[in-house]
Amino acid sequence: MSHTPLAFIGGGNMASALIGGLVRSGHPPAALVVVEPHAPQREKLRSEFGVQALEAVQPEALRAASVVVWAVKPQSFAEAAQPCRGAVSQALHVSVMAGIRSGTIAAATGARRIVRAMPNTPALIGRGIAGLHAQPEVGADERQLVERLLAPTGSVLWIDREEQLDAVTAVSGSGPAYVFYVLEAMMQAGVELGLTEADARQLAQATFDGAAALATASPLHPRELRAQVTSKGGTTAAAVAVLDAHAVQAAFVAALKAAQHRAAEMADQLGR
Repeated sequence: MSHTPLAFIGGGNMASALIGGLVRSGHPPAALVVVEPHAPQREKLRSEFGVQALEAVQPEALRAASVVVWAVKPQSFAEAAQPCRGAVSQALHVSVMAGIRSGTIAAATGARRIVRAMPNTPALIGRGIAGLHAQPEVGADERQLVERLLAPTGSVLWIDREEQLDAVTAVSGSGPAYVFYVLEAMMQAGVELGLTEADARQLAQATFDGAAALATASPLHPRELRAQVTSKGGTTAAAVAVLDAHAVQAAFVAALKAAQHRAAEMADQLGR
């Protein structure tokens, strides 16, 4: 996609991560246009990447785009899409917005070739994962193009049914917050046990990083990896017993189900 003309509607953090990856991989900045109403962010995009950054939609600038990337806040989509209609209906549309279904995008833009992506914040350092769903009109070559677009942000996972994106949102979209939540608790415990906050943070973060890497590298189920660390009558067993007594695992499952329910609820509200 080295010379594919792209238009980004919204130029915030996720769009910047994608634009930066494209430019670093050799995509000419002249082939990129960004609509970003926030002046400081427009200047940042221009100075860092050399792209054309517009305050408002200019239909003639969008008509040249083969791909339109939607990266606005979900609640701003309807307003942002209104001036685009008629200029972008023939393009491939890629949405990184949570809660805006393909049908809503199609109705607002007249487009039919739509891919929804649910990324997460580690995408900002190239360590994210995005769940992807394509409408039937999207061809295999366009799927590959979307994969190349998202490559700088991390890995991707294609899913068959669009409603599964609500589960992706619950597991990985919101997932970094759960990790940070547990990190907070581990750091607090470390401080209460006599460590400095800096030492507790270093230990907790390195433990998360190493355990995740081990889970990725190992063919074993996480349950088996946990069992390897949990000697009968040992320190880990004592800790896990407290977690089980407080039904922590069940609470996590309930929390993710609540996130999935809220994602579907938001999509219903935003699609009206």
